[in-house]
Amino acid sequence: MSLSPSGNVATVESPIAPSLRSSTQIGARTHALKPNMQPALRCSTCSLRTLCMPAGLTHEDFDKIDSMICSTQMIKRGEALYSVDAPFKNIYAVRTGSFKTVVTHPTGREQVTGFQIAGELLGLDGIYAGAHTGTTIALEDSSVCVIPFHLLEVLCREISAMQHHVHKLMSGEIVRESTLVMMLGNMRAEERVAAFLLNLSKRLSARGYSSTEFHLRMTRDEMGSYLGMKLETVSRMFSKFQREGLISVQGKQIRFLDLEGLRAV
Repeated sequence: MSLSPSGNVATVESPIAPSLRSSTQIGARTHALKPNMQPALRCSTCSLRTLCMPAGLTHEDFDKIDSMICSTQMIKRGEALYSVDAPFKNIYAVRTGSFKTVVTHPTGREQVTGFQIAGELLGLDGIYAGAHTGTTIALEDSSVCVIPFHLLEVLCREISAMQHHVHKLMSGEIVRESTLVMMLGNMRAEERVAAFLLNLSKRLSARGYSSTEFHLRMTRDEMGSYLGMKLETVSRMFSKFQREGLISVQGKQIRFLDLEGLRAV
């Protein structure tokens, strides 16, 4: 589920507000100290900009955005982008790779609460309390664009379309959480797995990938944690769908054989 980044590494000089310019320069110097940081590629030339950014932005708007996003961060497979209770400073746009978000219950049991792929945001959970409520871990070698939240707030005041887009993204998180609650509370096991595969297919299709054949980056155990099911139940559902001619499974490679049948589950 990786996309190759496009665009050139460049320093952008643009006519932006002094407060945004000075804050961005401070952020850039801070990020340069970290070994896993790299200069950010430009949003204006990124192949994912239609997913991350609102439509209708002008060249001047993109100049401001390019100046705000100071760096990209590389995260190796199995490493955490941020951990629970870490101070909230940034939100992150997944540029390449994929992630899982995990929360830990008081009993010590961990539960996967989401999977994020290229073009999706991470870190919105930290806005409420000023600290992250869960841990986000890379499912493969991945990269993210680092968006300092205090600069994003300035940008939202200057660009109304960006403010609306941020509100839309936050609303999307509420809808996702509500959908998960409904899935865990009302759906049968086969319905949960079918809904998960169809949702992932739709998200990959929006990024230019095949909607009928893809590689699962998460394990069956991680999928079961997200869906509120045991590993054995997830494996049993995959075998059931394969016997019924709905999908073909080879390890983590999934191919849809009967899309309408899967939707009818």
